[in-house]
Amino acid sequence: MSDADRVEEPITVTDKRRIDPDTGQVRENPSEPAPSGPATDEFAGETEEEAGKAAELLADLQRVQADFSNYRRRTLRDQQVIADRAKASVITQLLPVLDDLDRARSHGDLDSGPLKAVADKIVTTLEGLGLSGFGEEGDEFDPELHEAVQHEGEGTHPVLGSVMRRGYKVGDVVVRHAMVGVVDTVPDASGSGNADSGAQQPSES
Repeated sequence: MSDADRVEEPITVTDKRRIDPDTGQVRENPSEPAPSGPATDEFAGETEEEAGKAAELLADLQRVQADFSNYRRRTLRDQQVIADRAKASVITQLLPVLDDLDRARSHGDLDSGPLKAVADKIVTTLEGLGLSGFGEEGDEFDPELHEAVQHEGEGTHPVLGSVMRRGYKVGDVVVRHAMVGVVDTVPDASGSGNADSGAQQPSES
């Protein structure tokens, strides 16, 4: 084989300098293998500790959220109570107007005319705010609703014999008791007695 037939092998030059002469930066050493494999016991212990702290923080956060939810419900409930009391207070100031309208109605002044239209609007507006009246003659006496200023009779069944002033509620709250006269009546058992006596009478021949 002649020298011309020989193929020269390329010459490889390895630059082992730590400092790059062009950039001046420190070169990474590719000969050092990257760390691999499972974490050390020390790292695993830190992870468990962090997980425990995270669980504690989560529990604290849940407690804070529950406390805030309870506080929000209490606040809304208290605000509703205050609003209801304020509304009831305003309506109570208007009850004398309703008393005047009741007296005018009993005299026939609200049967027709412009006063009837005004009275109907006032009553409708107050009813829209939750106002309702009670106390009619013949109703059973209820000390939770009625204030008895007269008492007659010797029976065992008290009913309203007269109503001097109607009572009113706002929702389920009594804002004014009805002023009434009570009559103690005896339960009517004559109907059954008459029926029995009629059944015992002999038929006429």
